[in-house]
Amino acid sequence: MNYEDRDTYGIYKGKTGKGPGPRLMGADTLIGNDVCNRKGEKLGDIKEIMLDTSNGNVSYAVMSFGGFLGMGDKLFAVPWNALKLDTEHKRFELNVEKDRLEHAPGFNKDDWPDMADQSWVDEIHSYYETKPRL
Repeated sequence: MNYEDRDTYGIYKGKTGKGPGPRLMGADTLIGNDVCNRKGEKLGDIKEIMLDTSNGNVSYAVMSFGGFLGMGDKLFAVPWNALKLDTEHKRFELNVEKDRLEHAPGFNKDDWPDMADQSWVDEIHSYYETKPRL
């Protein structure tokens, strides 16, 4: 499902240059969007969007990968600035090969990391070769 399918207010559907999207979008319309790599291989989908409430920035998209029918999915916090919205295909693009993502720092849905811990932040941004927003 993509952001146009989740658009309960009609913000994005049938608009030609009017409305807020795609530069400014509602977070709830982005939850569930597919994430693919540059080869077009599906890597997972967005499960949650994490906001830094101290500065108002979007810090991470929590993405699922692996498992079968929602069982055994591994979650990954992907830095927001590592993702690019592909408006043509209505999905996100992440410049990571599938086998590299299999070895990315991830976590179980019942055991989330402390995303405010600086060593965790450094590890995630180092892995995805991004810089934290200040």
